[in-house]
Amino acid sequence: MISLPSELHPILEQLNAHHITPIVVGGYVRDALLNLHSKDIDIELYNLPSLEVLEQILKPFGKLNLVGKSFGVIKLRLKELEIDFSPPRTESKHTTGHKGFEMSFDCTLDFPTASRRRDFTMNAIGYNPLTKTLLDPYGGCDDLSAKRLMCVDEKTFIEDPLRPLRAVQFAARFELSCDPVLLTLCKEMISNGALDELPKERIFEEFKKLFLLSPKPSVGMELLREMGALPFFSPLDLFERTPQDRLSHPEGNVWRHTLMALDVMATLRTGDAKHDLTRMFAVLLHDCAKPITTVITNGEINAPKHAKAGVAVAKVFLEKITDEHGLKENVLPLIRYHGKVRKLYENNASIPDILHLSTRVTLEELILVSEADFLGREFAGGRPTCFTAGQWLYSQAKELGVLHSPPKPLLMGRDLIALGLIPSKAFKVILDNAYEAQLNQQFFTEEEALEWLKDYLVTAL
Repeated sequence: MISLPSELHPILEQLNAHHITPIVVGGYVRDALLNLHSKDIDIELYNLPSLEVLEQILKPFGKLNLVGKSFGVIKLRLKELEIDFSPPRTESKHTTGHKGFEMSFDCTLDFPTASRRRDFTMNAIGYNPLTKTLLDPYGGCDDLSAKRLMCVDEKTFIEDPLRPLRAVQFAARFELSCDPVLLTLCKEMISNGALDELPKERIFEEFKKLFLLSPKPSVGMELLREMGALPFFSPLDLFERTPQDRLSHPEGNVWRHTLMALDVMATLRTGDAKHDLTRMFAVLLHDCAKPITTVITNGEINAPKHAKAGVAVAKVFLEKITDEHGLKENVLPLIRYHGKVRKLYENNASIPDILHLSTRVTLEELILVSEADFLGREFAGGRPTCFTAGQWLYSQAKELGVLHSPPKPLLMGRDLIALGLIPSKAFKVILDNAYEAQLNQQFFTEEEALEWLKDYLVTAL
């Protein structure tokens, strides 16, 4: 028996009173079988006379969202629950793309017929809360127990170009092995241009699920490689052919290191989706310019200035999969300075060095990305128990008050006006020089800043 929220029981009773059979379907059933909590519930309604009848039944229970009614879906928010009600349907492909389907609603369908449209067997399991029975026409329960990802129908699976990416994130999230037949289908789909049919928003959504929900994102990334999808996500396709120095990277090539670093970063996630996603993409792309900067001289392997070059490479990659400008703005500095944490520590950097870096990148974010980079590799002499350089910089930055943001300028335009200066383009030059002096610790208080400013103006003017 699958446990359902108590708030749902009165609704189920009303549906039953109207001779409508509710079947809980999809992710909620799958997650329940895996002992995972879910707030999203999809319910298919068999023997439903019409959506208008459903609307009248649901009205007393809360505010309805009817935006999807034309597509056969009525949504109800019940406390923290998001519940979708819809009649069973079949789908037929009529044009290219993820949304190129014609839906046909038919309340007289049986469950096996209605669930044949679903992608994977684990998502085609239903639960009848009235009889408290599982409906599993395609062996999804056995596949879940065997940690095996299998498609429901080989013929219909290939109609949706998004499904290879769904396979990738599901395999990683639930640590499933991909059925050989399914893998072959995904390879053929990608070879035939399936990914080219997808809008970037849909691609990005699957990456989000992979990076935010999977304990080991490397499982999904490796499956993506096996499917032959990496050329679409270039330069990831070049990572495996890019060697690294064996002393600092015993694990080998850039691909291997990147996967290990992603898995480390997954253990450092905080639950803040925005920041976690920024860090995951920064780790994925931190060495993205090594394929174009790596040189071998007298047997020594180096990738000079790969962090700086990586900014342009990563920008192209991110623009291909998302229009989220904020994400790009946050990821690119992390790539540019991902090696700075260890360098500052090794050089026993001065306070001005730390202050200057805080103006270019968020130090707390940088420390976590650098930790994943450092620990995401093999170690010939045994794995370190901590990231010493990161701990040092964290302590320094916290004491200086720049862990989350740079120092606030002590001098502002109003200070210049108070001294009798008329606003002009020169203000920016003066204030930039003042902030530079502040970062270099030439003054520490507003009073000292004003004295500095007076001396500066005498010299400058």
